[in-house]
Amino acid sequence: MKSVVTGGAGFIGSHLVDRLVDAGDDVLVIDDLSSGKEINVPSGARLEEMDIGDDRLGSVLDSFGPARVFHAAAQISVSVSAREPMTDAKTNVIGTLNVLEAIRNASGEQAKFVFVSTGGAMYGEPEQLPAAEALPASPGSPYGASKHTVEIYLPVYERLFGLNHTTLRLANVYGPRQDPHGEAGVVAIFSRAMLAGRDVTIFGDGKDERDYVYVGDVVEALVLAAESNEGGPYNVGTGIGTNVNDLFGVLAELCDYGQPAIYGPPRAGDIGKISLDSALLSRDMGWRPETGLVDGLATTVSWFRANPD
Repeated sequence: MKSVVTGGAGFIGSHLVDRLVDAGDDVLVIDDLSSGKEINVPSGARLEEMDIGDDRLGSVLDSFGPARVFHAAAQISVSVSAREPMTDAKTNVIGTLNVLEAIRNASGEQAKFVFVSTGGAMYGEPEQLPAAEALPASPGSPYGASKHTVEIYLPVYERLFGLNHTTLRLANVYGPRQDPHGEAGVVAIFSRAMLAGRDVTIFGDGKDERDYVYVGDVVEALVLAAESNEGGPYNVGTGIGTNVNDLFGVLAELCDYGQPAIYGPPRAGDIGKISLDSALLSRDMGWRPETGLVDGLATTVSWFRANPD
């Protein structure tokens, strides 16, 4: 099967590419390498170095003829989106529309579209946790707003153009190759700093809670979504909130780090507590998180220890 992965040289995308290549897919990676790394792309996949907003994207997809397009490319930093909302929208809204237009205008059978959205930044500060998909979207950052905007477009493309799509709202994804700039970037930042013996800064009082889900489990959800005819959105998370202080403690033990945390001011756009209810995804696709937090963090720290740069 021919598959396209936008952002396939990045953190989540590259793990998905590994899985698809291992399954025998013919995989095309679209990545401008602004944050992704060419070394992340396995030899069994082809890399097209290109921004998702590039006018040539349509001809590239048309020539390749994918059966499915996994859209993981994005501006992924909440703090950057708060500082530069237009930059965020240019990539996450206009860039995604360029991908959708490339799919719509391609000759041959239209590809299935799997959209990597956010659960961690979609629901704002919900009173009920873990948050289920029935809760209204209430993004507290331009990043969350841009992802929600695309979610609104997708049913429109389905009605007008017959686009088969599935949206996954991911919790805070962590694991090997993690980018320090994403929603769960704290794991990468803390791990690298601790292993190097540097100071570690916690923004705010450390009581903010996030739902940390292992990247391997997320890849399983993406593969299942590609085989589904349900549009979603579907939450992908563990349903368990972990605060930053506790995360610091687990990582400090795994990294043999004995220094105390330094506390700084909270960051604009950050939310207090979030965890995701994934019961709908479990019911419709049989997905469940398989990797516990401590085991996943241990694997992640081992990778950072073996890859210090």
